[in-house]
Amino acid sequence: MGGVLEAIQAKLHGPAQDPAFLRNLIYSGAFDICIDGLNEVSADARAKITGFVESYFKGNILMSAQPLEWTPPATAKSYVLEPLTESQIETFLLSRKTSLPNDAQLVGDAYEQTCRHYLTATLDPQQSPETLAAMRQLLSNPMDLTLVAAMLARGETPDLFRLQQQQYRIMAEDYRGKHLHKFPLRQFAEAVYQMRLQDEDSLPVGEFAEELQCMERHKMAVSRSLDESGKSRTEWHFRHDKIADFFVVQAFLGPDNDKPEKHLGDTRFRGVYLQLARLLPLDDARALERRLIDYAADTKDHTVSDTFIQLLRSRREENEGTPN
Repeated sequence: MGGVLEAIQAKLHGPAQDPAFLRNLIYSGAFDICIDGLNEVSADARAKITGFVESYFKGNILMSAQPLEWTPPATAKSYVLEPLTESQIETFLLSRKTSLPNDAQLVGDAYEQTCRHYLTATLDPQQSPETLAAMRQLLSNPMDLTLVAAMLARGETPDLFRLQQQQYRIMAEDYRGKHLHKFPLRQFAEAVYQMRLQDEDSLPVGEFAEELQCMERHKMAVSRSLDESGKSRTEWHFRHDKIADFFVVQAFLGPDNDKPEKHLGDTRFRGVYLQLARLLPLDDARALERRLIDYAADTKDHTVSDTFIQLLRSRREENEGTPN
C-alpha cells in the first residue's frame, strides 16, 4: 500500500507525476490537498498520513475526520465542528416543510408543531449528558435531519439510534404493497456484503432491479445515467454510507455468524460495527465489546472500540432508565 504522495501521483499526468517535481509543488503550497475520512482508515494509514503532513508542513493540506482518538500532526491546527444548537436544528427541520414527501400526513402548521414537540422530547435536558450529546450530534447531520423531517411528516416518531432501520421498514412496507411479497433482505444484504469485500460501489441492478427502484423512491439509493463509447447505461449507488452499512450489518446478524469476528481490523466495516453496538442482543454486544477491547489492546488501534464502547454505554443507560 502506497502513501499520500503515491495516491496524488496516480491522479496526475505528465511532468507533475515526477516525484521530485511533485514534492516541490506540494511543499511550496502549489496544490491544495484534501484528505477526508481519517476515521475510516487503519491506524497504519493514519500514521503514514501524519508523517506526510509533518514532512510537508508548508503545504496546503486539509484533513477531516469524525470524532476519533488520534494525535494530529504536530504542525497541524485543529478545528472542531460543533453540533448544531437546538434553535439551528429546529430551523433546519422547519425549512423542510416545502419539500416533504408526497405521502406526508402532516403539513403546514401541523408539521411545525410536530417538529417542535419532537425536539422538546428528544433534547430533554433530564437525560444523561452522554445521551443528550449523542442526540445533538445525530441531529446535526443534514442527511439524518432530512430523514427525520420526512418521518415526522408521515406521522412517524423517529428513533435517532435506529433511523436507517426505520427508513428500511417504511420502504419495505411500500415494496410489499406493490409487489405482494417481502423485500429480499437477506439476499440483498449478502450481495452488498460481497460488494464491500470487493471494494465495489455500484449496486447489482440486474438481480435487484425492482428493489432498487423502490429504494430510490425512499431516498435510499440513487441512479446515474452514464454514456460510455456511445452506449448508455445506468448505475445504482447507495445514497449514503450509513445506508450501505445498514444492509451490510444484516449479513452480520443471526446465530452462529462468524462475520463479526472476521473483520475486527477491517476499516471498511467500521460503520457496521458501530451499528452492531445497537442491533445485537445485549449479551452478544457485550461479548463483541470485549473482543474489540482485546483487539485494540493488541494493536493500539482504537478506531472502532472506543466509539463502540460509548454507544453500548448509552444503550445500557437507556435500558436502566426504562421502567419494568
